[in-house]
Amino acid sequence: MEASLSFWILFNAAVLGLLLLDLGVFAKKDANGDPAPVPVRTAIIKSAAYITLALVFFAWLRMSYGATPEERSAKSLEFLTGYVIEWSLSVDNIFVFILLFAKFGVPAAYQHRVLFWGILGALVMRGIMILVGTALMREFDWIMIVFGLFLIWSGWKMLRAADEEADPTDSPILLWLRRHLPVTDGFRGNAFTVREAGKLMVTPLALVLILVELTDLLFALDSIPAIFAVSTDPFIVYTANVFAILGLRAMYFALAGIIHRFKYLKHGLSIVLMIVGAKMLANWFAGGKAVPVEYALALTASIIAGSVVLSLWKTRNNPALEEVPPMAEQPRG
Repeated sequence: MEASLSFWILFNAAVLGLLLLDLGVFAKKDANGDPAPVPVRTAIIKSAAYITLALVFFAWLRMSYGATPEERSAKSLEFLTGYVIEWSLSVDNIFVFILLFAKFGVPAAYQHRVLFWGILGALVMRGIMILVGTALMREFDWIMIVFGLFLIWSGWKMLRAADEEADPTDSPILLWLRRHLPVTDGFRGNAFTVREAGKLMVTPLALVLILVELTDLLFALDSIPAIFAVSTDPFIVYTANVFAILGLRAMYFALAGIIHRFKYLKHGLSIVLMIVGAKMLANWFAGGKAVPVEYALALTASIIAGSVVLSLWKTRNNPALEEVPPMAEQPRG
């Protein structure tokens, strides 16, 4: 079964509506009209609401998406497994976002806007990558071998670097941007571009947004092949990605103060990537699903949950992160 064009349009319209509603109606403003920092309690409630929404969608798939009860069960489990994988990998994104905002000294009032446009860009990029990946897999079935080997290599690479803290601002791309773009000497409110002395310039906030988009692109290179090991249905792959990304902004504000305690999450994610890569290779050699999707779901959830529980237990005496003071805005040049 494949989703109809009208359903694709309706689903994406609903997603866009949720994002606009979150940014406009539910976003409280400060005295300057900028989005106010999101309280942790509010962020946790929003995160729970997005997870609940994904589970409601899972229930709808179980009842409606498929011609037979067996197909509906398989498709819904594929979605749930893919969602767990994508959600777990999206948590890893938060590590990089926190480092980026800290390095650039992005005030909390501006982080909301960067994350909104970053998530919107991520949805577009992932949609394109899923379409390309689906076309490649339908045309060349051996591409599963390439994806599988890439995931095993990527997981191993992540495992080796799990205890290292990379500096996201130490990037050749950032250096190139600073050399070739006219950048203001400080933030200009929450603007990405400004015109000063008749010249169009980008602000440091625009550089942060570009790095956020590039970060998600790099993570997508792992996550998209990973979910193709679970399902080759583009609708399942896309919706699992969308539901994982939708709650990313709320999850950032909910976990920003304790994300340093997720010490072993990268270890768990790396193991999941290697297992998923091996599963993709096994699927290709078996000419079908070598491992039932419910086993893949149970194993993935167990590894991720185990790494989180172990992390929280090992770091139970660690203090919460203190909020990084925002960089003072420079005077306009």
